[in-house]
Amino acid sequence: MDNKVYVESPNTLSVYDECDILVVGGGCAGHSAAIAAARAGAKNIILMERYGYMGGDVTGGYVIMVPKLSWYDKTFVRGLQEEWFTRLDQIPEATLGPRLDEAGKTDAALLHTWKAIHGCVSESDPKRLVRAVYYEPNQLKIEMDKMLLEEKDSIRVQYHSWGTKPIMEGKSVKGVIFESKEGRKAIYAKQVIDATGDGDIFRQTGTPFRALADSNTRSSTTALVWRIGGINWDLYNDWTRRYPEVSMAIYGRLSEITGFSCAPLPSSRNDVCWINNWHANKDCANVADITKTEIETRDTMRDVLEYLREACPIGFRNAYLYDIAPQLGSRCSYRLQGEYIMTPKDFALAPQFDDVIAWHSTICMINDCGPVEIPYRAILPRQVDNLLCPGRHISADDVAIDWLTLIPQCVGTGQAAGVAAAVAVADGTTARNVNIKKVQDILVGQNVPLPRNPGTDPSYTQCCQEHEYGLYTELAKKAKAEADGLKEYRQW
Repeated sequence: MDNKVYVESPNTLSVYDECDILVVGGGCAGHSAAIAAARAGAKNIILMERYGYMGGDVTGGYVIMVPKLSWYDKTFVRGLQEEWFTRLDQIPEATLGPRLDEAGKTDAALLHTWKAIHGCVSESDPKRLVRAVYYEPNQLKIEMDKMLLEEKDSIRVQYHSWGTKPIMEGKSVKGVIFESKEGRKAIYAKQVIDATGDGDIFRQTGTPFRALADSNTRSSTTALVWRIGGINWDLYNDWTRRYPEVSMAIYGRLSEITGFSCAPLPSSRNDVCWINNWHANKDCANVADITKTEIETRDTMRDVLEYLREACPIGFRNAYLYDIAPQLGSRCSYRLQGEYIMTPKDFALAPQFDDVIAWHSTICMINDCGPVEIPYRAILPRQVDNLLCPGRHISADDVAIDWLTLIPQCVGTGQAAGVAAAVAVADGTTARNVNIKKVQDILVGQNVPLPRNPGTDPSYTQCCQEHEYGLYTELAKKAKAEADGLKEYRQW
């Protein structure tokens, strides 16, 4: 069957719309791109999303924790990412995590309180609070729509529309063909942003790309998140602290029951937790893999619930199935190989980039989760014009991608892509030739700290210098000595 083909007849498609900026994909990267572009002055934006809500993994995949927004006492991840939580903080039980002004605190009582919530206390000594936020996904769905409604004069939202193919003129992208209940139609655009997460658009332009990440990393796994209600997380956590060996045995038993790794994690509510899972060696752009992930996860949910009720009655006696994420939790599939390809060296050697667009603390033990600079060239495809590619398919090798597919990096690169597209349209340039200094200044004006920019508080750079950019770890020291031998750090 592999050699059997069907030749599609030539077809004439109606043009559904035209715009200055077309964002394909309304996940956290695409939503951020559209909002940032509108706030940067763009007036003719279309945001296309295949589902009926924004957020992708964060709202539909129930990846309901955003990690590592701070390093020591500085919150390096701000901009639209922090705005989510500023807005959600006004809603009861919509967020949970150390406050913005608590980042870096070493108060023993606070550390004891937040130790129960995964990711809220630093792994390395001295222990300090980390700005990490758990949130209610349905409240975020509402809030993301509200953000779009605030920009309704600039952004036209197009739900239930799946961008499937770029419209090419030579090596320039001129728009996108999409599928919907209305059939197959076209949209023309001056600038296109591929925020699909799997490179659905850039893979068909001729630009270089790679497939699945290294099999030893988190990125080579899939998930279907589900939630359990009727619990008492505080009681459960207190029990696991008193009997750590028993709690570890429970995690092992859960993996035996399901056949894949899984674990309960806290949420913004004490009576609800979520079950994250990791199906190894799966590609979230492979139909067979994602189908198997969906079916196998649902097939084990009742067994997991029954076991937790019996093994952990202190917290799970009255547990019940609360809900199942409406979409698959995607981690990595295809990724761009752009004008710059990020590697572990970017975490081990702290390079500086003139075209930096995000300066983020990340999950990487090489530099103690310290901030790393992400250059504009990492979202810029080779050999193609009028296209930007932010989000979890950012340009990286098969190890570094594991530290760059998280929500903050998707939001940050999406925000930068939106600003760059707006500047390109306003100045009449291509995305490739955009005035990067102007882009950086606008990002800083949108509350995004960037190194070496006069609008950024100098204490951020001082923090990095004082703490050696996190390169005091034994991993970093060894990496410096063996700069070409970084593959051995894939487990981090």
